[in-house]
Amino acid sequence: MIDTASHRRALADRLKKAGVLTTPAWRAAVEAVPREAFLKPGIFLPVDGGRWRAVTESGTDPAEWAELAYRDESLTTQLDGHLTADQAISLVTGSPTSSSTTPVTVVGMLEHLEVEDGHTVLEIGTGTGYSSALMCHRLGENNVTTTEVDPDVAARADAALESAGFSTWTVTGDGLLGHPRRAPFDRVIATCAVRRIPYTWVRQTKPGGIVLATVGSWGYGTGLAKVTVAEDGTAEGRIIDRSSFMQARAEAAVPVSGDLSARTAYADSERVAKLPPTILNEWMPAFLAQLAAPFAQFVRATTSDGEQLLYVFAPERESFAEFIANGDGWTVRQGGPVALWDDIERALLAWEDAGKPCITEVQLRITEDAHIYWIGDNPVLRWQHSLT
Repeated sequence: MIDTASHRRALADRLKKAGVLTTPAWRAAVEAVPREAFLKPGIFLPVDGGRWRAVTESGTDPAEWAELAYRDESLTTQLDGHLTADQAISLVTGSPTSSSTTPVTVVGMLEHLEVEDGHTVLEIGTGTGYSSALMCHRLGENNVTTTEVDPDVAARADAALESAGFSTWTVTGDGLLGHPRRAPFDRVIATCAVRRIPYTWVRQTKPGGIVLATVGSWGYGTGLAKVTVAEDGTAEGRIIDRSSFMQARAEAAVPVSGDLSARTAYADSERVAKLPPTILNEWMPAFLAQLAAPFAQFVRATTSDGEQLLYVFAPERESFAEFIANGDGWTVRQGGPVALWDDIERALLAWEDAGKPCITEVQLRITEDAHIYWIGDNPVLRWQHSLT
């Protein structure tokens, strides 16, 4: 064991310098809670070729382990919904399914919650338990309820919280449902991304309370929504920043795979694209694309000859858009009941005409039946997504 107090103070200094740590109470939490306690049994570090190298606490020099624990980055703690570092004996492949999110993101979100002494908080997605511990230190463990859909992850988080001196209301089950026993809460915070904020979360928040969650289903192009709940049960606010979290498991999109040429064999229309599909590699256009074409996925593929293939698919709507490079421009072929690129392109052109407002200009209203997003007063930059 090594005393990491100096590491925690240094982390707090970096977070303050970055502008995300602004209040003394949260600084005290950062300096008190040992991040390394929430990384057991180990982490996965990325290596070349899309593989991962397992690093365990027991197999690492204490000084090196402390350095790893206080890196300013997200640290993967589970792959493919089951694999932990102590189970890997060599380099492995897999997709991250649990991690200790970078402290800049964690602490920045906690500051955005605007908590006050005595507030109760519902956390969706316990993960490693590090953010839960910070909230327990700030508010008291009796005021923090945290939910986790993965029972193995929840068990490790509970053990880590106990080792750090905390016990809290940890609920294992569907993280989208929350825990009505202690509702309503003053604050609800999600450490996973969702397509849209479930109305259940709004219903479990007191009037005047805040819900903070990442919205969007792509691995990028997602936004941090902050809404305040009203007396009539609606909630309103805006996107306050970019944000990137793992998708809630119940909402994770199934990747489009198989023979893509067969999926796009029969098009209903073909035309010159007014905008290149590569614009979707940018954060704000990607966010707008998800507003304009809910359930769509931007798919990149490569032929055996190294040619890049680009598509937008909406499997739930049985629709597609395929893009073909044509000199300096692109041709788009569309099929299915929804003209995906027409909808996306219309939104992006209106956004460009409006001067390319940033993501923080997006406003949001949540009712029991729908999410309504808008930018300014242009009707083209207004989208309503049904929750039913």
